[in-house]
Amino acid sequence: MKKALLPVILFLIGFKTSAQDKNLTIIPAPAKITVEKGFYHLTKNTPVSFIGFKQSPITLKDFAATALLLKGVNATGKQTLNGGLKVVLDPAMQIPDEGYRMSVNAGGIKIISNTEKGLFYGLQTLLQLIPDEGDAIPCTEIEDYPRYKYRGLHLDVGRHLFPVSFIKQYIDLLAQYKLNTFHWHLTEDQGWRIEIKKYPKLTSIGGFRDQTLIGKLKVKPEIYDSTRYGGFYTQKEVREVVAYATSKYVTVIPEIEMPGHSLAALAAYPQLACGDNPGPFKSGQIWGVYKDVYCAGKEETFRFLEDVLDEVMSLFPSKYIHIGGDECPKDRWKTCPYCQKRIKDLKLKDEHELQSYFIQRMEKYVNSKGKQIIGWDEILEGGLAKNAVVMSWRGVKGGIAAAQQDHDVIMTPGAFLYLDHTESKSTEEPITNGNYLPLSKMYSYDPTPAELTQTQQKRVIGVQANAWSEYMASPDKVLYMLLPRLFALSEIAWTAPEKKDWINFSESRVPAHLGWLDRKNMMYHVPEPIGAKDTTIKAGSYLLDYKGPVKGAKIYYTINGYFPYQTDYLYEKPVTITVPPNQERIIKSVVITPSGKRSSTVTVHLVNKPESNSNN
Repeated sequence: MKKALLPVILFLIGFKTSAQDKNLTIIPAPAKITVEKGFYHLTKNTPVSFIGFKQSPITLKDFAATALLLKGVNATGKQTLNGGLKVVLDPAMQIPDEGYRMSVNAGGIKIISNTEKGLFYGLQTLLQLIPDEGDAIPCTEIEDYPRYKYRGLHLDVGRHLFPVSFIKQYIDLLAQYKLNTFHWHLTEDQGWRIEIKKYPKLTSIGGFRDQTLIGKLKVKPEIYDSTRYGGFYTQKEVREVVAYATSKYVTVIPEIEMPGHSLAALAAYPQLACGDNPGPFKSGQIWGVYKDVYCAGKEETFRFLEDVLDEVMSLFPSKYIHIGGDECPKDRWKTCPYCQKRIKDLKLKDEHELQSYFIQRMEKYVNSKGKQIIGWDEILEGGLAKNAVVMSWRGVKGGIAAAQQDHDVIMTPGAFLYLDHTESKSTEEPITNGNYLPLSKMYSYDPTPAELTQTQQKRVIGVQANAWSEYMASPDKVLYMLLPRLFALSEIAWTAPEKKDWINFSESRVPAHLGWLDRKNMMYHVPEPIGAKDTTIKAGSYLLDYKGPVKGAKIYYTINGYFPYQTDYLYEKPVTITVPPNQERIIKSVVITPSGKRSSTVTVHLVNKPESNSNN
């Protein structure tokens, strides 16, 4: 039975409740799961009942009909008499928020929760249990609920813009893996991406840049593509995205950067910069931090930002508004008469306290509209209202400090959760910012710092991965950087640490999920052979003992140093490579998927030569 979203392949041969298949192929791993003998056969004609609803659960019914492809969805909401799938809303049920219970036995399937969102996540799990071929679902008892209430994924559209259709696909992926928050980074030095009707130049001028840097930042000489780039989302499109996300139980949080990362806005309205008659400015053409920022001494700046936020808040029902607050150079403020007057009038110590004034003033305005702010961890400097939420991105210290000051915290440290970091050290990888973040490292991350007391640990409300798009110019590049690391994020955010299992995750569940992606010819990063690594070994033989990281993929290798193709050795079982005395062998291995995608090449340099005698 083919699926419309992201099912997981379940291999039913020799099913038993061993450590290897204890989570079946479910991502994220459930809180509690028991697999019994026997199966229930779910077919397209299986009757479906929605029980306990005061109003028709349109989203859940649509999911059953379009994602599960079930034709027997009961439109009346009455319980079927025999078998089938029963989706039960029971407000009296005792289970943590967003949780659900699922029971699969020979008589049918029952999913029960005290919220519609919990039922939605239960249906997502059911989708993962359906085999790609056949209709037999193992008899299973599952009780499941998330570790964190905030489970987020970010996308920067300021550096590169992505179509609404891709934003919806991105949201589908969030929902499939039980994330509940989409952080939409809408403004940057390189482009303003949201229509503000009161200030049309923000998009007509600030939404475009004359050209874009080619290659890496700080590589001289700088080379550009000489092509005008830009665009923006209309308010109609924003409403469309928000409505779509709501139908997937995903909250959209907008980010409007301030006081830094504002060059595109200054290109449109230069009077908002420091000094008299500032500018002209242009939207940024390279990546990095720009010294021209909003003037903190002019009242016009605050009137402008309040107007912008009024329109933004009317579009996003989220209780949170992200106002940035990071990487704001103080160079212009130090020489600006307006900023210096503000510092003197308010008896502030320096420009850092001026930034605190800026953030706190905007926070009070957002609060007056019934909303709360989120900001990067720099907003801690100078003090905040207790309801401000801090995103800790410069490591974990900011998050620890925020929790100790009784602020809610979302952990998003770059070393563990930045998707613009490369997943492999191979020179065959596409361009990234150069930092290294393999799947294993991301999976190992625990967002709750052990340094905090139990009370302080409760302030860590969630976790988020960030996709900064300097080196992501296309939707496929975003997917390449996201998958399979999205799977690790999902398990970090949802699953209790004691339930995580790297071997089961990486060798069983991830290959199953990637196998489905490959059959759909969806873009993703193909992992290297499991068990392989670039290395030099001094020995007369080497055991090639690998596993495939993608279901259905094959591993090919050479022993002569040449790049491996499908015409070379096919790895089918462990094989010993021998090297005669005084010789070398260069073993290169690659994964090639059924759709033709390739992993990076892994090289093992095998040397069987005696050590040279340095005394001779």
